[in-house]
Amino acid sequence: MEKTATRGRPREFDLDQALAAALRVFWTKGYEGASLTDLTEAMGITRPSLYAAFGNKEALFRQALDLYGEEKLAYVGQALAAETARGVANNLLYGAIDTVTGEECRGCMGVIASVACQSAEESIRDDVARRTESSRAALVARMRRAIADGDFTVPVDAEAMTRYLLAVLQGMAVQAGAGANRQQLQQVAEATLAIWPSR
Repeated sequence: MEKTATRGRPREFDLDQALAAALRVFWTKGYEGASLTDLTEAMGITRPSLYAAFGNKEALFRQALDLYGEEKLAYVGQALAAETARGVANNLLYGAIDTVTGEECRGCMGVIASVACQSAEESIRDDVARRTESSRAALVARMRRAIADGDFTVPVDAEAMTRYLLAVLQGMAVQAGAGANRQQLQQVAEATLAIWPSR
């Protein structure tokens, strides 16, 4: 996103940098916890500039979620493309560790959003729920394919395996937010893979 002109005058800020700053605020504080003052101060812009460039707070949050998905969750698509279910689990676990133990923010924006948006307006809750369900459905489909391919060494259910893996990922995100370091989360990943019932 380049600086663009508004009514003949160039913007005095970079849209990409401002959106990245907003993402960090939402990631840290959640949707409701992030005030307009928090956002404008972090973005280095005024409220009128925020509204002119991004719309309202809800629209800004949606754009921040889009950016999070593009930049921080790219590993999910790569994980789903792994040759085996174990490869999927391995890539998801270690990709998540990289994301939730980052220097800028800790924890998972998706988990923070799904928990912190429960009392937010319905449109925000619905959008977060839709994004969460889309990811879950993609993982269920991948587990079903792994089962069909004979990838698992014992009878398993695709929905159950997906919920188990997501529970581990969410748990790691919560632990990271509470201060768990990379080595501690790697131990969780290793323990999960040690009992993972596939080749």
